[in-house]
Amino acid sequence: MPTLNNKVTGRDNAIVGIGTDGRGVEGWSETQYGVAGESKTSAGVRGTSSQGRGVEGWSNDNFGVAGISKASVGVHGESTGGVGVIGKSSEGRGIEGWSKTQYGVAGESQASAGVRGTSAQGRGVEGWSNDNWGVAGFSKSSIGLHGESETGIGIVGKGGRLAGLFEGDIEVTGDIRLTNADCAEDFDVMEASGVEAGTVMVLSDQGALQPSHQAYDKRVAGVISGAGDYKPGIVLDKQGSQPNRKPIALLGKVFCKADASQAPIEVGDLLTTATIPGHAMRADDPLKAFGSVIGKALRPLRNGQGLIPILIALQ
Repeated sequence: MPTLNNKVTGRDNAIVGIGTDGRGVEGWSETQYGVAGESKTSAGVRGTSSQGRGVEGWSNDNFGVAGISKASVGVHGESTGGVGVIGKSSEGRGIEGWSKTQYGVAGESQASAGVRGTSAQGRGVEGWSNDNWGVAGFSKSSIGLHGESETGIGIVGKGGRLAGLFEGDIEVTGDIRLTNADCAEDFDVMEASGVEAGTVMVLSDQGALQPSHQAYDKRVAGVISGAGDYKPGIVLDKQGSQPNRKPIALLGKVFCKADASQAPIEVGDLLTTATIPGHAMRADDPLKAFGSVIGKALRPLRNGQGLIPILIALQ
C-alpha cells in the first residue's frame, strides 16, 4: 500500500489488523487521536471481538475514541461476549457523540443494556438535543430507560413545560412524595381572568364555577388553589392551557380568603361561605352549615378580611 502524508490508502480496508492474542491495531498519540478512521460510505473505525473489546481507546486530555460519519456510523463496536464499545475518562467524558439528524450515541443489545454509563462523581449518561430527545431508550420486552442510584436519585427530569411525560400506566412500589400542598381539580370558571387564587367558589346554574356571594351556600365547590405559599400537588382533569379553567382545591391545605367582620375566626373553626364575594366565614349555625362547610381554619383571623390557610373538608 502506498503512503502519502502519513495516510495509508487502499481500495477496500485501508488498514486491517488481526491479532490472535493481542490487539489487531494499536495507536498512540501525545496530542491527537491514537487511531483515527474516516469513511464516506461505511464505518470509520470498526472493531470486532469474540471475547474482549471491539474498540478501546485511551487519552490523557482528548477523546479516547472519536468517530465521525456524514451518513452512517461514526464508531461501531460489536462483541458476542463482552462490550462493543467502552470509554473511560478520569476527568472528561467516557464516550461522546454528536449528530445533526440522528442519535449522538446509539446502543443496541439483545440481552443487556444498549447504552450503559458509569460515573463515580458525574453523570452516568448525559444527552443534549436542541429539538429532540436528549437521551432515548427503546426496548421491545424490557426496560427502555433504567436508572439506579445507591444513595442518590435514579432518574431526574427537569423541563420548562413538563419534567416528565408518560403515555400508559405508572406503577410505583414505594411512596409518592409531593412537596406541594393540596389535591386540586380543574373546573370551568365564569370570567376566570378576574378570579384570584384563594377565592371561594360555588356551582352556577350554567355548570361552571363562580365566586360565592351568599352565606351558607350549599353549592360550594372549594377554593381556587395556588394562593400564598401553598401550590397544588396534584391537578386532576388538566386540559392544556385553557384560560377559562382554574384548579379547585378539593383536599389538603390551601390559602383561602376569609372574613372575620361578623365573628372572629380561631384555629379549628368550621368555615362556610360568607356574604362578601369569594370569602369564607365562621360557621355558627349548625343547621345552616350542614352541606355548606368548606373546611377548618389553620390560623386565626380576629377581625377584617385576610388570607388564611385552611384544611379543605367539604361537608
